[in-house]
Amino acid sequence: MEDYNSIVKTLSLTMGAAWASGINLYAAILMLGLMGVTGNISLPEHLQVLQNPLVIGAAGIMYLVEFFADKTPGVDTGWDTLHTFVRIPAGALLAAGAVGDVNPAVAVAAGILGGGVAAGSHAFKAGSRVLINTSPEPFTNWTASLLEDVAVIAGMWAALHHPIYFIIFFVLFIAMLVWLLPKLWRGIKKIFAAIGRFFGLGQSTAPPPPAPLPELAQDLESKLGQLQNLLQKGMITEKEYQAKREALLNSL
Repeated sequence: MEDYNSIVKTLSLTMGAAWASGINLYAAILMLGLMGVTGNISLPEHLQVLQNPLVIGAAGIMYLVEFFADKTPGVDTGWDTLHTFVRIPAGALLAAGAVGDVNPAVAVAAGILGGGVAAGSHAFKAGSRVLINTSPEPFTNWTASLLEDVAVIAGMWAALHHPIYFIIFFVLFIAMLVWLLPKLWRGIKKIFAAIGRFFGLGQSTAPPPPAPLPELAQDLESKLGQLQNLLQKGMITEKEYQAKREALLNSL
């Protein structure tokens, strides 16, 4: 039973750290560091560096920067884009460190899974923000950002103190992610297509179409009428009329 509890706690911490990193990396690091240094939790050996005052201070400063950047429409999308190269590798490292001093293969596997989880939660956050930013008012953006902050803090608390409940939540989140990400992607594509049309990108530069068929038919009818008049007046022979008529028809 003790081994079972240990596995559940390790799995919860591993996936919790990776999941939170994809949404708000600095809040996740700050919370782990503060809870470790105050003795509320016992961090694995490879994560005890998060208890260092320098790490806690740096995470706190960056959390404050992200707190305001994340609540500014437009700026938040740029911030998320840049942090694609920060949150995902950090999520992999935190997940690998959370498994503790075990077989290196387990740590590598945890890092791979953690990177994937961080990528998924980061894609959900960044993609939903692109759609939210189409709203002209800022309140939706502020609400989404505050809910993300609360979700990270509550999720990490649950992962550390109620691992079973967090694992259930995590499975439901992954199921929602599988369903939601394709819809987010389609919405983002529509937004960028609309932006492209607004700036005149991708407009057709095809040559003008040929003359309409009714005009060609009217011109042919006029020329055939002239030939018919010449034939009736005896100015051309029947043979000449047929030759010129055939030439007109073949010119189309």
